[in-house]
Amino acid sequence: MVRTRPALAALAFAASALTAPQAAHATDGYFLNGMGAKAKGAGGVAIAMPEDAVAIAANPAAAIGLGERLDLGVEIFVPSRGVDISGNGAGLNGKWSGNGANPFILPEFAYVKPLGQSLAVGIVVNANGGMNTNYDANPFASFGAQGEAGVNLRQIFITPTLAGRIAEGHSIGVSPIVLLQSFAMTGIQPFTQASSAPTRMTNNGDDWSAGAGIRVGYLGRIGKAVSVGAFYQSKVNAGRFDKYAGLFAGKGGFDVPASWGFGASVKPTDRLTLGADYKRIEYSGVPAVANPLAPLFSGVPFGAEGGPGFGWQDIDVIKVGAVYRASDALTLRAGYGRSDNPVPASQTFINLLAPGVVTDHFTAGATVRLSAGLELSGYVMHAPRKTVRGTGSIPLPYGGGEADVHLAETATGFSVGFLF
Repeated sequence: MVRTRPALAALAFAASALTAPQAAHATDGYFLNGMGAKAKGAGGVAIAMPEDAVAIAANPAAAIGLGERLDLGVEIFVPSRGVDISGNGAGLNGKWSGNGANPFILPEFAYVKPLGQSLAVGIVVNANGGMNTNYDANPFASFGAQGEAGVNLRQIFITPTLAGRIAEGHSIGVSPIVLLQSFAMTGIQPFTQASSAPTRMTNNGDDWSAGAGIRVGYLGRIGKAVSVGAFYQSKVNAGRFDKYAGLFAGKGGFDVPASWGFGASVKPTDRLTLGADYKRIEYSGVPAVANPLAPLFSGVPFGAEGGPGFGWQDIDVIKVGAVYRASDALTLRAGYGRSDNPVPASQTFINLLAPGVVTDHFTAGATVRLSAGLELSGYVMHAPRKTVRGTGSIPLPYGGGEADVHLAETATGFSVGFLF
């Protein structure tokens, strides 16, 4: 039976996660750079180096071996995003800041519980991705746009998990994925003339959709010092954003792309653990994200089948991290993550609304064991400013010239872990 107190705490955090205003992330493209405070302190490494219950969101097989625990966390996330436009003949030139909304507060929770020696269950509620820009001074004002411009995408994953031991030191796990997401667009009124549904492209408030997918994972131990793991997450098929059917290709379709990866960790000493992850995110499988702007100039409007999108490419992500147990009460972490930039230089114009271009992430963190059943973990993350300089980025019908988009990020967070 699930303990009443952990279950009530989990429900409270689930409610806060689903109602958190403007929860936004943009690290590995628009996905988180790690799952849980411990992983985030170690560069995001978690596939074969699980340390808390949130790790089952990276690899469901990790539920075996974590014992019974509840982890409640929160992150404060501060992005710095914007665009510099030059050489434009239609009045768009200038330096534009998309930082009208900052900072963002994001809660998460996770709970795992063994069911005998060979089975374990768990659940995680967390933000898997998101993007926000808010231009108080609208870059499209010279086109006749009114009010602020920007987007607000929020994605919450609810992932119940079942894991089983298939042999000594080896486990597999499966997580059905329930997606809840919302989206809002403002301030792009001049582009409605290029939409298949002009009244359903901008300034329609928040729209919500739900979806479902699956994640499977494997975790194995080789000897006493080495662990290996892998996961696959299907594309999460989601309902359409009906209020924005004139924006996203396929009448408002916005699925979550498939991803997969593998990792390894090694303990060279009793106190030190080193880990590394590789992940592939397949943005090309989601037309609303992957389609370039070019179809617009071949007569295919926004919102139509095969219509324009943001032009994002598939990306590779590599993470490395170190965990050092300084004492029974103190554990230290550090890490680095490198992700490809999904935004081509030719697609920066539309991506001033979604400049998910950072590539380098530096992290540090620590855990303090307060008692046998209570620990406190914290971390910091910084992604230095990355600029993608446009090349042929603003089409001639919009005045030509170049849009150079940039993004930098800083985040800090903590979690409380209850061990039973």
